[in-house]
Amino acid sequence: MITEDQQLTVQPEDYSLLTDLYQLTMAACYLGEGMAEQRASFEIFVRRLPAGYGYLIAMGLAQALDYLNKFNFTSSQIKALQDTEIFQDAPSGFWSLLGQGKFTGDVWAVPEGTAVFANEPILRVEAPLWQAQLVETYLLNTINYQTLIATRAARMRQAAGEEAVLLEFGTRRAFSPQGAVWAARAAIAGGMNGTSNVLAALQLGRKPVGTIAHALIMAIASQSGTEMDAFHAFQRYFPQGSLLIDTYDPLEAARKLAAAVNAGTMPLGGVRIDSGNLGELAHQVQALLPDVPIFASGDLDEWEISKLRAAHAPITGYGIGTKLVTGTPVNGVYKLVEINGTPVMKESSGKITFPGRKQVWRRFRGGKMEVDRLGLITETPEYASTSFPNLALDDLENHVQNSPTNFPEAIPLLKLVYHQGQLLAEPESLATISQRTSTSVASLPPEVCTLDNPQAPTIEISPALEALVRKTQKSLVFA
Repeated sequence: MITEDQQLTVQPEDYSLLTDLYQLTMAACYLGEGMAEQRASFEIFVRRLPAGYGYLIAMGLAQALDYLNKFNFTSSQIKALQDTEIFQDAPSGFWSLLGQGKFTGDVWAVPEGTAVFANEPILRVEAPLWQAQLVETYLLNTINYQTLIATRAARMRQAAGEEAVLLEFGTRRAFSPQGAVWAARAAIAGGMNGTSNVLAALQLGRKPVGTIAHALIMAIASQSGTEMDAFHAFQRYFPQGSLLIDTYDPLEAARKLAAAVNAGTMPLGGVRIDSGNLGELAHQVQALLPDVPIFASGDLDEWEISKLRAAHAPITGYGIGTKLVTGTPVNGVYKLVEINGTPVMKESSGKITFPGRKQVWRRFRGGKMEVDRLGLITETPEYASTSFPNLALDDLENHVQNSPTNFPEAIPLLKLVYHQGQLLAEPESLATISQRTSTSVASLPPEVCTLDNPQAPTIEISPALEALVRKTQKSLVFA
């Protein structure tokens, strides 16, 4: 009997059921047709970048690998599936397949924090067909959402400059509690300094950050007090905290705070403005509180930050919520590219895919990305580096600075990160991923990074891949 669960939380033991029904029905069909154990390769990529974007920052790999590492079906989960009565005609071995199953395949992936473009594989799964099929939904969920957040964070960092403090305030606008935690992680990995989400911060080994809300000001002021009474009350317990000054009149609040600061009766770690003309107000507040950091918030995005910076607004940092954790989705897809050693492709109008297992080679000139070449995993382009065949993207900046004449011409982006059901390395730190994001974005041409009409680079298709496309098209069966 199917029962209703009011809690609706997701635990690691639930991972295997966090999938779409058709993944399970297809797995059952593969088993019945004798195909379940055939080796299959699926790749995650985006067909096109979101409008107004010149690049994406790959993110979510750590959670994808954690999911694969914990993938299994418990007896209670199998019983729950049986109770649905959907699988009454499924092959008899379906339940034992699930009960004994774990992920035993390989994963190739672009390291988190790497800039990627349309039609480039971000991740490839090579595994028995039934396993590779079942993991699609979860992998797309974490890769798509975290890539969106990391990309927006990187763009906001570009707009704000390296010295600005960027804080993620998006928990209340994220698409779910789990999404809020992932958003905080991806935002920091994409270039932000911290998050107000206490759970996320502590899980990520960070201190949570934040200020106060209008509610505290109004609550204390309403009980025979004043706005300054509320400020003093908060400062008694958090003497270096930042104060929100636009509940009533931000300039009047700044004047009173300036008098208290000048009199030595109030330490002040900063003030936050959440409404109005932020640039104009920041200049006025700075005139009153010249040595106090000013933070801005209120539906900010990379374009608004860019405008404030262009106006030389004296803003130390930004709190960013809604426009960071929501927005134009990253429509990553998960498509079969090879089955049992045979390359396959999709030819639907506007949705064509490239067959075969692929690699992306990134070529540089003078420390800047020149071109990406999409080819087959078996290829090595003639311009690939022979001096530094295993150079990681992380090392680019160091080589540019210290040995520009000995700089490698091209590096492969996809790395083997999971082999025969085993992780090949410990998860990377957020600091490492964040540095990779910064280095990767810095290596992109200016026309790719601009906020106004960015131009994504043209991706080279190798002759071998072009030949495979033509060969695969000829072999398609429409009967």
